[in-house]
Amino acid sequence: MASDRSSAIAISVIIPCRNAGSVLAGQLEALSRQQCPRPWEVVVVDNGSSDDTGVVAERYRERLPNLRIVEASRRLGAAYARNVGVDAAIGENVAFCDADDEVGDGWLTAVDAALRENEFIAFRTETRKLNPRAPQRETKQNDGLQVYTYPPYLPYSGATFAVRRHHFLRAGGFDESMLACEDADFCWRLQLMGIPLRFAPDAVIHIRLRPTLWQMCRQAWIWGQYNVLLYKKFRPLGMPRLERVRGLRNLFGVLRRAFHVVDPQRRGPWLWQASWIAGRLFGSIRYRVWAL
Repeated sequence: MASDRSSAIAISVIIPCRNAGSVLAGQLEALSRQQCPRPWEVVVVDNGSSDDTGVVAERYRERLPNLRIVEASRRLGAAYARNVGVDAAIGENVAFCDADDEVGDGWLTAVDAALRENEFIAFRTETRKLNPRAPQRETKQNDGLQVYTYPPYLPYSGATFAVRRHHFLRAGGFDESMLACEDADFCWRLQLMGIPLRFAPDAVIHIRLRPTLWQMCRQAWIWGQYNVLLYKKFRPLGMPRLERVRGLRNLFGVLRRAFHVVDPQRRGPWLWQASWIAGRLFGSIRYRVWAL
């Protein structure tokens, strides 16, 4: 990554995109309504899209005067795309949000205010606006930082946070080998460097959940795998050891509740848990560490 640089831009909003043409306009529309007392920019990072993502972004050049569209097609992955975006950014701070989500009214003002007092902040997330039906999985960052409980470790945020750009560069950015959970990995590395993560409740982002059970299960399966990799990476850095007996109890508990799949009210939560456990089992084999 390029070295840090001085700039009149206070905040660079980084949006990684891949085939996001159907949803990107909603995010850029929300950003075009933002107000901020200090100069800011939007960096849209196109991660090898084959749809009209670039065309959609181009339509907002007049409404977002400091909009830049950056190509990042050398390799796929949100971590890589975000790193490319930060490398191109010229802001003192970098703020991350996804193409399929939407920042809330007053989000940028709240981000700016929080960054004047803190160096690393997490946004409040909510799921009702962009999910017409009651979501099958609630966000865990609605009233505070996400708490990592299995095993208990440092708090974290999804890729909905802002940080001083020089801290991001000093930490080495996102781990591009991780196709999921790279946000928790980054949050923990920065906290271990002595940079506390603070919650910014007035900076709201509306989150779009996976629309189908299949997509939800696939996400849980991938997250389960990469949670195992997190465990392997951070065990030497103070993460407590998982008990094998507890992992087996979790597995058998999910199997015993398999009848929930026929109940429309219980199906979603059970499928999520079953997919997550299956991902952890696969990850334990893949990464050669027991983390069920």
